[in-house]
Amino acid sequence: MTLSELLVDRTLLTQRQVDEAVAAQQPEGRRFDHVILELGFVTERQLLKVMAEQLHLPLMDLEGVEVSPDALQALPSKIVYRQRIMPIELEGDNLKIATCDPFDLYSLDDVRMMTGLNIIPVLARREEVEKLIKDHFGLGGDTLDELAADEVEIEGADAATDDLLEMAQEASVIKLVNEIILEAVNERASDIHIEPYETSTAIRYRIDGVLREAPIPPQMHRFQAAIISRIKILASLNIAERRIPQDGRIKFNVGARQIDVRVSVIPMLFGEGIVMRLLDKANVMFTLLELGMSEDIYGTFHNLIARPHGIILVTGPTGSGKTTTLYASLNEIVDGEIKVLTVEDPVEYHLNGVNQIPVDHKVGMTFAAGLRAILRHDPDAVMIGEIRDEETARAAIQASLTGHLVLSTLHTNDAPSAATRLIDMGIEPYLVSSTLAGAMAQRLVRRICDNCKKEYEPDPRKTPNDFALQAGEKVFRGEGCDDCRKTGYRGRMGIHELMPLDDELADMIVAQESALNLTRTAVKNGMRLLREDGWKKVREGTTTLDAVISCTAH
Repeated sequence: MTLSELLVDRTLLTQRQVDEAVAAQQPEGRRFDHVILELGFVTERQLLKVMAEQLHLPLMDLEGVEVSPDALQALPSKIVYRQRIMPIELEGDNLKIATCDPFDLYSLDDVRMMTGLNIIPVLARREEVEKLIKDHFGLGGDTLDELAADEVEIEGADAATDDLLEMAQEASVIKLVNEIILEAVNERASDIHIEPYETSTAIRYRIDGVLREAPIPPQMHRFQAAIISRIKILASLNIAERRIPQDGRIKFNVGARQIDVRVSVIPMLFGEGIVMRLLDKANVMFTLLELGMSEDIYGTFHNLIARPHGIILVTGPTGSGKTTTLYASLNEIVDGEIKVLTVEDPVEYHLNGVNQIPVDHKVGMTFAAGLRAILRHDPDAVMIGEIRDEETARAAIQASLTGHLVLSTLHTNDAPSAATRLIDMGIEPYLVSSTLAGAMAQRLVRRICDNCKKEYEPDPRKTPNDFALQAGEKVFRGEGCDDCRKTGYRGRMGIHELMPLDDELADMIVAQESALNLTRTAVKNGMRLLREDGWKKVREGTTTLDAVISCTAH
């Protein structure tokens, strides 16, 4: 039976769909299986199952498959990339190869003739085959083969600018840079690191707060200068200048998603290093609850940001999600009845209904200057990206005293230290106590992968004392799967420590009590410490003991 007859017999296609697909084939002589996939008549898995039956080939699920090192050595990468086939296992003279195109028999014949091995084909989904190729043979390998075939090579930091400019416009270089950025988007990376070394180049992605090195072909190093030049062109930077740091931005779309990329280039010993921060506008459309805020903390925090005036500070180290929390807070209060302005360095995301102003130190537009200026624009609420100095702190105090809600961030380890930090900056204690409405410290912890989450009973000897493990109590962890790249984690969430100011705390701030004493009083009045909020989420099954320990250990 033909493929179309088999599909009709299995009730996966109607005769009318067959006729429509045959008609779509005619102008360009396209293949029937390709046409029915494009028309959406069948899924790839359904099609492969029928193909496997027709050709008497096994259908293989490649998720979690172990690839034999000997099999990887049996085929050169250029054949793997060109034919889109993946060697899986080598036993004696038998080489098992996964393919998503069983009708391309010529490619398998080529492999048989080249290797002298007996080829055992198995069918697999295209996405799974290409994922294994990328994981084992490296990112962008086929594009690098195209560059090598063109015999174009530019090495070293001393390459002529005209040569770099010409090379950066090559279609293969453009494609390679696009692949590097697209891989980061698909892997949910927040940053891309391109690092030059004497004889190699490393590409690393920061995923869920952890750097992971991408597998890349060794020949990537030969085109390092061209890759960097292409990125500098996209970011409107000077490709001739390789002695000083440069910063720029790239904007592009992936499907319906708008991605903004902040580019930082710095000169290093063996060339220029690049870090690209990916800012996905979809990431700021979350609510505070979706970001991981516990419902009881959310209720108190929402009441704070609904106030007509006062200062609310979000604290934590760099990369703890403070700005994302502020954006989510603004999304909660923005409506047609209030005016919201921000001063940011830089503006990371564009928010609908919010007037945003970038800091520009070259022209004197600092946080403090921007805040003083926007107060003349009749705002109801203002957001300052960060309070870094006394001038900005005083401007924030003044804004609060004149009836505005002020949201900002501060670099402190816990919530009570926000008050003492403002005093250390030179702000009078009575001003802090009368304007500070509340402070919230936060960290980002890794979220357990839902696909491989399993319950287990932790070893009491390895469990922190403050977790208060009960006899027989079980918690969760991820065992590792393809969805989470064997890490057991997928995504991140916030843990929080919220200290709303009450009269007792305000009096203690005026008396210049220490942050430790403020903490004791806040806990007595109901504040949950960062670590305690982490333990709450461990018991809820959303994160692990190790994740909380790693981000709350002082």
